[in-house]
Amino acid sequence: MKIDFQKIKELNDYINTFKNEKLISVYSQIDKDFELKFTHESTKIEGNTLSIFEVKTILEDGYSVAGKELREIYEVINNKNAFEFIKEMIKKGDELTEEKIKDIHEIVVQNIFQGGIYRNVNVKITGASFSPPEFTKVREEMKNFIFDYENNKKNLNPIELASFTHAEFVRIHPFNDGNGRTSRLLMNYCLMKNGFKPISINPEERNKYYEFLDFYGKNKNMRSLKDFITFLIEKEYKILLEYEKEIEFLKDNEIEKEIEF
Repeated sequence: MKIDFQKIKELNDYINTFKNEKLISVYSQIDKDFELKFTHESTKIEGNTLSIFEVKTILEDGYSVAGKELREIYEVINNKNAFEFIKEMIKKGDELTEEKIKDIHEIVVQNIFQGGIYRNVNVKITGASFSPPEFTKVREEMKNFIFDYENNKKNLNPIELASFTHAEFVRIHPFNDGNGRTSRLLMNYCLMKNGFKPISINPEERNKYYEFLDFYGKNKNMRSLKDFITFLIEKEYKILLEYEKEIEFLKDNEIEKEIEF
């Protein structure tokens, strides 16, 4: 699974040359399709039962879905809103702080329970071989998390930074609930802020994904998670390369139309 970062960086730089003002609608659709997939998969990993078609009905068509709990509906709406929030953060040049993380979490759990408040109880992660720090240490752990994040920005490449941010946040588990969804948003914030495309984790790979997070939580070693994220980035880029064929076809057609006109 190990993939050289330089190879991914070169592929990323190539992907970033795709954009063309005449084809902005194509790229907008690509982004829209990804956000739908990310929202569906990130919530499904946590047990949400809405199908991709139901998520689309809620987010794009603006309709509710009969027979589903309001919590599940709010989860997908909130995840979409939180993704928009981190995109706006990047646009404004906002850095990651404790307050911004609390804001993200508050959006993730809006209309479900009060978010943005660190837990005041000890928690266990089902199936994990490590225990998150005691609740009395969460504030200190989060301050250290931001301190380490700032240092790691200077020393790690963007994929390593995203891996550390995701894994360390999960290890701390600062909130009562919503940590997984928040951590995947933070991961994508790190990737997008550094010019990389965001990724989504297929729920079918949940066991492997949890295993990598658990390995970090137990050993403070992010190697396996980093390799997994790198693999997913390459996978996402292969999808974009397929789109390139369609885009090049559209470009050729536009050129022909201009000549004919």
